[in-house]
Amino acid sequence: MLQIYYLDFFPKSTFTSFIFCAFSSQEFTLYKSNKSYYKNLNNKIKTTMMKKQFKRYAFLLLIVYGTSYGQTKKYLDPTKPIEERISLLMKEMTLEEKIGQMNQYNGSWDVTGPKPESGSNEEKYNNIKKGLVGSVLTVRGVNQVRTLQKMAIEETRLGIPLLFGFDVIHGYKTLSPIPLAEAASWDLEAIKNSASVAALEASASGLNWTFAPNVDISNDARWGRVMEGAGEDPYLGSKIAIARVKGFQGERFDHTKIIACAKHFAGYGFVEAGRDYNSVDMSNSKLYNTVLPPFKAASDAGIRTFMNSFNTLNGIPATGNSFLQRDILKGAWGFKGFVVSDWASIAEMITHGYAADGADAAKKAALAGSDMDMESNIYVTELAKLVKNGSVKESVIDDAVRRILRVKFELGLFDNPYKYCDETREKSNIGSKANNDDVLDMAKKSIVLLKNDKNLLPLKKSGAKIALIGALANDKNSPLGSWRIAADDNTAVSVLEGMQQYKNSALVYEKGTDVATNKQSFLDEVKVNATDFSGFEAAKKAAKEAEIVVMVLGEIGFQSGEARSRTELGLPGNQQQLLEEIYKANPNIILVLNNGRPLSIPWAAEHIPAIVEAWQLGTQSGNAIAQVLYGDYNPSGKLPMSFPRNVGQCPIYYNLYNTGRPTDKDNNVFWSHYSDVEKTPLYPFGYGLSYTSFDYKNLKISKASFQKGEKIEVSVDVTNTGNFDGKEIVQLYINDPVASIARPVKELKGFELVELKKGETKTVQFTLTNNELGFYDNNGKFLVESGQFNIMVGWNSNNGLNGKFELK
Repeated sequence: MLQIYYLDFFPKSTFTSFIFCAFSSQEFTLYKSNKSYYKNLNNKIKTTMMKKQFKRYAFLLLIVYGTSYGQTKKYLDPTKPIEERISLLMKEMTLEEKIGQMNQYNGSWDVTGPKPESGSNEEKYNNIKKGLVGSVLTVRGVNQVRTLQKMAIEETRLGIPLLFGFDVIHGYKTLSPIPLAEAASWDLEAIKNSASVAALEASASGLNWTFAPNVDISNDARWGRVMEGAGEDPYLGSKIAIARVKGFQGERFDHTKIIACAKHFAGYGFVEAGRDYNSVDMSNSKLYNTVLPPFKAASDAGIRTFMNSFNTLNGIPATGNSFLQRDILKGAWGFKGFVVSDWASIAEMITHGYAADGADAAKKAALAGSDMDMESNIYVTELAKLVKNGSVKESVIDDAVRRILRVKFELGLFDNPYKYCDETREKSNIGSKANNDDVLDMAKKSIVLLKNDKNLLPLKKSGAKIALIGALANDKNSPLGSWRIAADDNTAVSVLEGMQQYKNSALVYEKGTDVATNKQSFLDEVKVNATDFSGFEAAKKAAKEAEIVVMVLGEIGFQSGEARSRTELGLPGNQQQLLEEIYKANPNIILVLNNGRPLSIPWAAEHIPAIVEAWQLGTQSGNAIAQVLYGDYNPSGKLPMSFPRNVGQCPIYYNLYNTGRPTDKDNNVFWSHYSDVEKTPLYPFGYGLSYTSFDYKNLKISKASFQKGEKIEVSVDVTNTGNFDGKEIVQLYINDPVASIARPVKELKGFELVELKKGETKTVQFTLTNNELGFYDNNGKFLVESGQFNIMVGWNSNNGLNGKFELK
């Protein structure tokens, strides 16, 4: 149907009076809300008129004395409130179109190529044209995104735009360190900026939604997905969750920001035995006090989407868990966004034994609050029948659809569905020098110095003869880590390349041994080399002839991540044997670890004089490591996860609960310990050294006794007593020794990153409130209880200055 509108940009001199143009109401609304989108429409109109083509655009010259606007689709009016626009749109939607918004497909075909003619891809293509798809994932690139978005806007009845999702986990094309490594920086501004850079590049590629951040707390290094999160502590994890949400989404959704998604809701980090996709069985105390805080922080920070998790929680799949999704998330927390399932997790409820078939799975997931079905194809095939037979009320559908549409309106897609389709941005914003500078800065801040006996570090910049050993030292792929789908393989700066920038050292490289025997990819298991020792002799020779040996050992990039659980946490393959052989040849070794999880390295901790935890640092990995090794950057990172002495200690974490027999009081065996290894971690949470040293003095608490609700001021003086300028992460821990529910021996409740020149002293201030002193009971009620509180301010979770106060 033609609509008649006055176009204020059309040159009035051409005609006697007002010019009116008849064309689709969708395009007119786009013009009104975003005139830049129609900057070429004037020429288009003139051309159309000259050719007298009226297939789509019919033009009428009318001499009038007033303006009479035709009626557009009212939900496209950007002057109306979003909730009103949603209601207007939903009134026009059929049941099937509503359910279509709850359907997400993987874009598994060339969307700019020929129409798929068979199979699931043909079904997906046809459903998009029918308006039965709300979102697609893995479709990226401006041309690809525009092609599908144009189909949704111009070829469907209502023209509802699509969301384009992608796993932008630690960068898009230019990669930052893996999230666990970023957490080691404890630098919230840097982490926020890292997410902002990722959003900048992803949005330039047409994407408007990332399936990040992962805010799963986990204390089990066997679980491969620890590399995606912020480690073992809920307080640190909550602060990092907020930083990442703000980095991805910004204060408002301009064209450089994208929707964030908190995942995996909930409990996924506590899968039994650290085995991915396994079941989770936990107390309400653990759930409320450890697992949920980062999710609530993300919700409070304004995140627009959540993703549920693969696991069962106390026997109920998270995808079908109404306690999590309706009672807590949408109820107690008042979350207004929507929940997307994880990949096919709705269908997997059948395999879990929780749903009988697809219809039962659709019913249970929808009723539980899973709003969008990722790639199960179950909602779009089953939900309409369930509504029509009365098994699911249409109000359940309406609630889910309203949530999805709300996000699309907030993102501005109804006003300009092509706001992310700018080829100029795609060329200029992806892989820029500024982005590389930012990820280099993040990489340096993520490095943790674990040991530096003999002051082997920093290296001399001239005159040193250095042997660089290890396949990972010349690996340009592994530093990219896992979850780097958009990045090109082999684009990281290797350690060898980074160290070669320092021209005045004599550097010799030897591989020593391969870590893996097969080509690695996200879809394939890594086959570890445990039999080929052919490079050992050349490596030993280089070590003997060198003054210093730098060994780069650890994990291949795809040995951590999804479906990468391990039962051994030592150096994979024959790397441990290589390390010990090189040590015999030259003990002056600097061990640089490249890994995506805490490793168990007790032999190295005892024998190797210098150890650097360098994780998988992304695109600029080698430059960051070299700048730290040569002293151009003084490392300041602190561990976000405890490092076990032995895999048998896992899960291991600092904020444990006391047993009734925590120590050996009577010199007997009847206390909580292991017979064959110490019960403490090899390196504790919050641990990290510097090239300089710091002294803590004068711990002060503003007074001895406080009333509930009063602010408690804590201060400590920190002095740089070493020979280098440096940064220190000052950490505050509390302990509630007597409570209605037993509390951990320590809990992180504050941290400050302070920069000190050599010889400088600064007073570091902390403020404690009820938020830091309270905890959740087993019913989810937040309690602040009277009594004594112990406090420790220090340089890791094991060491610091102690004080106490009374809360009345």
